[in-house]
Amino acid sequence: MSDLKTLAESLVNLTVKDVNELATILKDEYGIEPAAATVVAGAAAGGEAAEEKTEFDVILKSAGASKLAIVKLVKDLTGAGLKEAKDMVDSAPTAIKEGIPKDAAEALKKQLEEAGAEVELK
Repeated sequence: MSDLKTLAESLVNLTVKDVNELATILKDEYGIEPAAATVVAGAAAGGEAAEEKTEFDVILKSAGASKLAIVKLVKDLTGAGLKEAKDMVDSAPTAIKEGIPKDAAEALKKQLEEAGAEVELK
């Protein structure tokens, strides 16, 4: 089971170039035409099959008027210490959280905006 998990993690982390090489090896050496690899490679090469973005970064653009409230909120939302949260707010624009699902990113954005911050999703 752990070997399969390792294999799955390796496949997920392949670059577009690696996917193309894997597709070529599977086709040439084993006679397997991997349709998924073709779709991924086509999308990465600017094909019509565009992939919908599933991971978002929450970027704090500015703290607004209530900087102290934003620092406390960033501390609570990220689990960072008070100094780290203050440093994040002071160095805006900065990423508060990266690579999170769309729903979580929108919820985080809403909380920060309600507290007075200017936030962007990327």
